[in-house]
Amino acid sequence: MPIARPAASVALEGFELRVLHLPLVAPFTTSFGTETVREVIVVRALTSGGDGWGEIVTQADPLYSSEYTQGAWDVALRFLVPALLDGAVGDRAVREPGLLAPDDVAGVLEPFKGHRMAKAGLELAVLDAALRAEGRSLGEYVGAVRDRVPSGVSVGIQRDPAALVDTVRGYLDEGYVRIKIKIKPGRDVGDTAAVRDAFGTIPLQVDANSAYTLADADTLAELDRFDLLLIEQPLQEDDLVDHATLARRLRTPVCLDESIVSDKAAADALALGSASVVNIKAGRVGGYLEAVRIHDRCLAAGVPVWCGGMLETGIGRAANAALAALPGFTLPGDVSASSRFYTRDIVTEPAVLEDGHVRVPTGHGLGVEIDPVALDDFTVARETLTR
Repeated sequence: MPIARPAASVALEGFELRVLHLPLVAPFTTSFGTETVREVIVVRALTSGGDGWGEIVTQADPLYSSEYTQGAWDVALRFLVPALLDGAVGDRAVREPGLLAPDDVAGVLEPFKGHRMAKAGLELAVLDAALRAEGRSLGEYVGAVRDRVPSGVSVGIQRDPAALVDTVRGYLDEGYVRIKIKIKPGRDVGDTAAVRDAFGTIPLQVDANSAYTLADADTLAELDRFDLLLIEQPLQEDDLVDHATLARRLRTPVCLDESIVSDKAAADALALGSASVVNIKAGRVGGYLEAVRIHDRCLAAGVPVWCGGMLETGIGRAANAALAALPGFTLPGDVSASSRFYTRDIVTEPAVLEDGHVRVPTGHGLGVEIDPVALDDFTVARETLTR
């Protein structure tokens, strides 16, 4: 189901980038470590027809991904933004300087290897500006078929299984319709058993964040008895062959996250049998347009997808809600209420939980407005490049 009508070009005047530090409501622990402050880059595309907003979802350290905030900041300011403003890479003209269509962003930036999260944030800002100018919502643009999406919650590793059960109980009381718990060696079978024993048949899945190897297959097979929706990214991101081997050992469906860095990676994973479920994160794959392509591929193959989260601000959260409203997203994603992570967001109307769902914004572009006071309060660095 390709996007029916591409967004028009915008007259691009510049980009403003900000590094934000947003305190989390509680520490968030995974196999990579613990976060207490979310460091993120917010992108503002400056155009003659109005501004657009995007979010670069890197973290402070290169643990989940090889990308990290200062690296994204450097490559965006030194290479990516100038390329988008100039309309050329090296001596190759890409388009008329100053005019840029969202569909052209990936092509302009393609010569620069990697840095998908940085590229995704820039693309989203251009897309938001273009759709605002046209009076279209992102949901309409990508082909959303729902006006709200079921909301799951990602629960970090807690002090002990009892604390985990207490935390999960709180989220269930708030109305979340699916629970995902983080696991790592030594905090897997016992934690999962505690949650399953306490809450019966709730929709439950686990996320390993690449913490295991094939040598741990027997331990991972013990999780089969808990009737999980899936086990997410048990092995390293480049282990597509080993994931296929593990998938044959488990009854629990294997879902890939970090391994799916592009539509090509998704195609390879499906061909090898490395996954029977795919987690789509727009930042990880280079943008929302590439995310739609992965969705379309999986939908055609009958493979369910769901929308993962990167502790986004209200900018990325709104975009994720629109993406998760596509027809192939048949499992609840991590599009949680803003209050799951932040006591104060940078948008005027943060996402809230309503009967276990989050609404898909219907306003122009992303459908959210920035709170300028909050934005300034959380800003620790700021740079603007213009033509």
